[in-house]
Amino acid sequence: MTETTSGPARGSRGKGSKAGKGLRIERIHTTPGVHPYDEVVWERRDVVMTNWRDGSVNFEQRGVEFPDFWSVNAVNIVTSKYFRGAVGSPQRESSLRQLIDRVVKTYRKGGEDHGYFASPADAEIFEHELAWALLHQVFSFNSPVWFNVGTAQPQQVSACFILSVDDSMDSILDWYKEEGLIFKGGSGAGLNLSRIRSSKELLSSGGNASGPVSFMRGADASAGTIKSGGATRRAAKMVVLDVDHPDVEAFIETKVKEEEKIRALRDAGFDMDLGGDDITSVQYQNANNSVRVNDEFMKAVETGGEFGLRARLTGEVIETVDAKRLFRKMAEAAWACADPGIQYDDTINHWHTSPETGRITASNPCSEYMHLDNSSCNLASLNLMKFLSDDDQGNQSFDAERFAKVVELVITAMDISICFADFPTEKIGETTRAFRQLGIGYANLGALLMATGHAYDSDGGRALAGAITSLMTGTSYRRSAELAAVVGPYDGYARNAEAHKRVMKQHADANADARRMDDLDTPVWDAATRAWQDVLELGGKNGFRNAQASVLAPTGTIGLMMDCDTTGVEPDLALVKFKKLVGGGSMQIVNNTVPKALKRLGYQPEQVEAIVAHIAEHGNVVDAPALKPEHYEVFDCAMGERAISPMGHVRMMAAAQPFLSGAISKTVNMPESATVEEIEEIYFEGWKLGLKALAIYRDNCKVGQPLSAKKKETAAKEEAAAAPAEKVVEYRPVRKRLPKGRPGITTSFTVGGAEGYMTANSYPDDGLGEVFLKMSKQGSTLAGMMDAFSIAVSVGLQYGVPLETYVSKFTNMRFEPAGMTDDPDVRMAQSIVDYIFRRLALDFLPFETRSALGIHSAEERRRHLETGSYEPAEDEEVDVEGLAQSAPRQAEAPKQAAAEAPQKEAAQAPASREAHTSVELAEIQLGLNADAPLCFSCGTKMRRAGSCYLCEGCGSTSGCS
Repeated sequence: MTETTSGPARGSRGKGSKAGKGLRIERIHTTPGVHPYDEVVWERRDVVMTNWRDGSVNFEQRGVEFPDFWSVNAVNIVTSKYFRGAVGSPQRESSLRQLIDRVVKTYRKGGEDHGYFASPADAEIFEHELAWALLHQVFSFNSPVWFNVGTAQPQQVSACFILSVDDSMDSILDWYKEEGLIFKGGSGAGLNLSRIRSSKELLSSGGNASGPVSFMRGADASAGTIKSGGATRRAAKMVVLDVDHPDVEAFIETKVKEEEKIRALRDAGFDMDLGGDDITSVQYQNANNSVRVNDEFMKAVETGGEFGLRARLTGEVIETVDAKRLFRKMAEAAWACADPGIQYDDTINHWHTSPETGRITASNPCSEYMHLDNSSCNLASLNLMKFLSDDDQGNQSFDAERFAKVVELVITAMDISICFADFPTEKIGETTRAFRQLGIGYANLGALLMATGHAYDSDGGRALAGAITSLMTGTSYRRSAELAAVVGPYDGYARNAEAHKRVMKQHADANADARRMDDLDTPVWDAATRAWQDVLELGGKNGFRNAQASVLAPTGTIGLMMDCDTTGVEPDLALVKFKKLVGGGSMQIVNNTVPKALKRLGYQPEQVEAIVAHIAEHGNVVDAPALKPEHYEVFDCAMGERAISPMGHVRMMAAAQPFLSGAISKTVNMPESATVEEIEEIYFEGWKLGLKALAIYRDNCKVGQPLSAKKKETAAKEEAAAAPAEKVVEYRPVRKRLPKGRPGITTSFTVGGAEGYMTANSYPDDGLGEVFLKMSKQGSTLAGMMDAFSIAVSVGLQYGVPLETYVSKFTNMRFEPAGMTDDPDVRMAQSIVDYIFRRLALDFLPFETRSALGIHSAEERRRHLETGSYEPAEDEEVDVEGLAQSAPRQAEAPKQAAAEAPQKEAAQAPASREAHTSVELAEIQLGLNADAPLCFSCGTKMRRAGSCYLCEGCGSTSGCS
């Protein structure tokens, strides 16, 4: 725990601060006398980002400086999104050092100016520790910090805003203006419209009120015009209406009716794709809608009772409805167009730390921030994989002690930022400074669970997630109590002290009641228990610096910045990923977490290699060699043959929710075949399990979005079928025979005791052309079949079938003889055919192609164990001439095959040739259609990140970052 100490007051202090005290900052990662920048290897890279649709350059900056361990994607996104200054000007940032210094030094100065540190030495440790953690991708602040802190523009640090609107025209017009200012600054906002009179109530003049739905039209048009941050993506906003509002049915139906309009216009020939010329004629498309339900309503749904809709000014019931029917209408609308989501009002306010000031009525657009009206929250997220440790014996542990220390550091920095931050409106600034809401969270949970051998939908996985969340929030509030002793509690604390302490007790009780499962989560629960004990003790004595501490945000762009495999609380998208390469291009890889999971589950290196190879070919673990069926669930993902069930997502949210100040940004994805009844069950169980908010998305439920490739193919086929028949020209491949003299490699091998010889002959300048296989027992059935098989393969090669196609089809084929081989590069083989094509891949395929298939040499596997990468270091010498002599067609084989047999390449090309993101790769690998929009900035298909969409190509998001 960080100590507080007496010392001379420095600089100006916030209201209620206690003079003469400061924090002693503890070193976590840094070394005295050594700057964090001096401990890493820096390199220069060129960032050139293109639009894959037309090849145009979206962004270019050459010679940027980053640590050598940062991925291509992280470098591209940070350079294009966060470096400040005009590109090409001397003021343009060109190094990660400049970016981190700009932010960290501002935070240090803010801490010194407002009396946070006991001494200049503590301030320096704070600066170095913060820089080290950012440099090594241990955590990241939200995007507005990187955009604004340390620049000449307003230093807005918050990404999440909640507004308010009253039942007056002045207030409604203020709403439009305030929302527009927030969108202009690149952030999102939410608000509750329930104070506005319904269309069933009278105005003072005697006429009928317009109702909130009509005013939503104006706000939607404004958001669509302003966009967000002056960019081309849509604004991010949330609109909430209470379930007892008389216009609630009209609110529920707004987007359903617009979807019907989209269908009608599309069928009439209008361009209704997302971003199309005619989509702007459709209303209500710039907001997420949510209905705020209370316990009274949900109990009426449960019992089949009636529920009263109340007048806004008097509170009297003006209409009675069947609760089940209204609930059904919500589910039907969500089934049709994904809106509205649901927010559970009584649960939200049961965990409210400041109820004496006002109720929580709304959330930010992604639903994780829930607090007072006219307030904001700045976010930061920790990369959980950075705290997973392996000892010499291969045992795993989550480093709870170091995790807690980093949480203390980050919470301190986040609170300091409120001291110097600017806000879009005066009302938001006043509320935020008075309540100092923070939103620490994490990313990479899905990767952590898989790497530790836990299924996402399992008791063990939920226990570990709950323990980490509890430790994070408990540590945050403990540090908040320590800060209160140094610089005073938040201004609104005195009025809300009893309620705040009651909520802290609720968190502590939930922690005590939580179920411990195994050796990984139990130590984390123990650390969390100690943290909550300190919270109750220190908070009772000092109060708290912050009314809110934690949320689980989408971690979209910053998740890519930290090279996270998974965002927020989400599971992994799929087992096969899309990776950009330093020299340009990309390749398909199996998730790095898969081998760690298999090792945790007790599999041997040879078994791990075979399973990874199977995943590379099939995209899933079903029927993977040596993998036990009871372990399949560990590798379940958001997409694919073994996709996690919708209720599995809900149960994971419920495991984390009791240990969060705010809520969770997450959409529960449901298959296209999901029923309205299943959506009702999800919404009802969310209430029963104590969630604060929930949204669902049924695949292919929306029309106004780009067609997936599969849909376009179907449409093209239908159009072709309707067209008049044309003359068909049939193209046939031509056999290219080998010359009389040809280079070749003869390999002797033993597989499971069966001996044989393989001769692989090449074209002089164009790669493998024939294979001869001879088994030791001439005349046997096996020898005869090998002769026939080798002839068939040779003829196929000469007709242009790519070798990689044979490799992908025949590796992992299982039959006897099988077992150990005498080849150091292929120690185990499932069959002779499996061995033959692994050997051919190693001899004739380029590294990128066979690595995508999971085939590596012994040297490459050794390098991976030592460095985490199969690829040779850039300074490692490579015998280019030798490689060219031993496999002269390696680089040209795919090109030649494409020229000779274009129709075969179209059918057999690896997924990585067609994909531009992991979503597209998963679609190709798994035969699915991800129902996601294309990125407006670069044209690649986006993927889900909480309630928003994230572009892996350029880091753009469809919501708050």
